[in-house]
Amino acid sequence: MEPPGDLMGYDRAITLFNPDGRILQVEYAKRTVSQGFAAVGLAGKECIVFVADRKAHELERLVIPESIEKIFQIDLHMAAAISGMIADGRTLIDKAQNSAQEYKMTYNQPADILLIVKGISAEMQALTQYGGARPFGVSILFGGLKDKKTYLYMLDPSGTFFQYRAIAIGGNSDTINKILEKEYKTDMDAESLIDLGMKAIKSDESKNSPERFEIAVIDNDGFRKLSKEEIAKYIK
Repeated sequence: MEPPGDLMGYDRAITLFNPDGRILQVEYAKRTVSQGFAAVGLAGKECIVFVADRKAHELERLVIPESIEKIFQIDLHMAAAISGMIADGRTLIDKAQNSAQEYKMTYNQPADILLIVKGISAEMQALTQYGGARPFGVSILFGGLKDKKTYLYMLDPSGTFFQYRAIAIGGNSDTINKILEKEYKTDMDAESLIDLGMKAIKSDESKNSPERFEIAVIDNDGFRKLSKEEIAKYIK
């Protein structure tokens, strides 16, 4: 392990690689994400499901749970979920929403999902290359439908993105992803995906209540969030 003095020299600037070939400010941003509450994205049979944990309302009893928003509609056929620094995530979500609106106004058709993802990826990557700013301390899941096909992408603080069938970000994500790897199937419908997402995200055995969770579905009818009464049906 490097002495603390040497370590400090490499983490003072975003433009420096340490001797191990890592950018420490990006590593710190990823650690910030790991301390956030989890969000899960699942792609199924002509649908995308997002399940997000907003357990923060249990830590601050006077906060209104519905004000803790972690799943956002980007377009009629596209949504995103965030974990990490909520303020950073909202900034990037605003950019994605504006890009989707501009695309629709320019081409008179729904925004291309991959194009939106690439635009946000470029925003995130730029802050790993130039001095004077820190990386975004957030990971984002983008999901949607195009020509009845499902697309799910995960972006990390470095701006790197990959396409997934199912993936979790945030705290406890290693455990959640192991459950997804074991139980996920590509032909699952929305009901089955919600069941799996809830089972995986509840694996930390915390107190479970409808207010704790946020669930959204994107299918051929568009985007919708489940009500508190609907979420209660999935808490066992």
